[in-house]
Amino acid sequence: MPRRQISFLSTHQRAAKPVVNAQNGDPIRIASDPRAIDEAAELLKKGGLVAFPTETVYGLGADALDAKAVCRIFEVKKRPSFDPLIVHVDSPERALGLWSECPDAAKRLMKKFWPGALTLVLPKSSIVPDVVTSGLPTVAVRMPAHPVASALIQRADRPIAAPSANLFGRTSPTTARAVLEDLGNSVEVILDAGPCRLGIESTILKIEPSGKSVLLRPGATPLEEIQEVLGAPVGKALASTTEAPGMLETHYAPQTKLSILEGTCEEWLEAVARWQGRFPQSTVGVLLFRPAANVSALRSKTTQIAVLSASGDLYESAANLFEAMRKIDRMHLDLIVAGLVPDEGIGRAINDRLRKASGGRTGLGEE
Repeated sequence: MPRRQISFLSTHQRAAKPVVNAQNGDPIRIASDPRAIDEAAELLKKGGLVAFPTETVYGLGADALDAKAVCRIFEVKKRPSFDPLIVHVDSPERALGLWSECPDAAKRLMKKFWPGALTLVLPKSSIVPDVVTSGLPTVAVRMPAHPVASALIQRADRPIAAPSANLFGRTSPTTARAVLEDLGNSVEVILDAGPCRLGIESTILKIEPSGKSVLLRPGATPLEEIQEVLGAPVGKALASTTEAPGMLETHYAPQTKLSILEGTCEEWLEAVARWQGRFPQSTVGVLLFRPAANVSALRSKTTQIAVLSASGDLYESAANLFEAMRKIDRMHLDLIVAGLVPDEGIGRAINDRLRKASGGRTGLGEE
């Protein structure tokens, strides 16, 4: 296998090249074609499934108020029934119809961050089917900022329940091709609008009736900005709870074993070099947050290297993370290794995804 470095550009630099729609039942539709959104909206009204882009990742959507249609999401994704879904809306008013109450704290957050990558968990109204919430008395709702997602909800004229459009537990999709790779023709329509801008899922926040807030999942909206709006610290969720998507200990995982290496980037690259010196036939993928001084020496021994951000930018790294993991995963290597990024802002979400993708695995094992 040729040994080369994978280079990832910022999503602002990458050309958004939608997959050209093929014949023979290819479900991918170019989202810029108004007919595609009309077709997708009609499918949703009839109980079908549609994969669509948001600014975070691609979602697998069904009419949130159609319990039978929502059940198909769980079936297609092979998702366990105890893992609740996020409902997507096109306005705060539509969200208010899904909740039985909305504290002032939630309203302030909606005003600041909607549309955007913040999901709010509040007590659900009676119109929300239990299958959406996995039997919980709360429902997670967000208003995506992507114009295609907004147009689809408006055309369908109903809220859309949508987890990420991939097989359960696997790496989230940030392109239409990644959706097709995982789900194939089990989805009637995949709306292709190119790569997702943020590339990492929304932050999920539960608001108690008292106004107290709890972080259920770190995501693309930084915790620091949320706390600034609330004027109070945000609590941590219990480790044993499953009140929102992405809270399981193992999630977002590539099929190739992934391990977290600790210490500085230079230290763990040296560890990889020593390990490959002992096991020269091994093939390793290395996920680098930014370029490292000693990476050139390692490149001669490492099968694949992916640099998430040439400038060490956390937002660029988040946007490139899942696609980098997928590209390396397709190489069928023996191991993928990654180091954590600065644990601040969106970096907190990147580290959450890496830890869960590793399933708690650290080190090289054989060193």
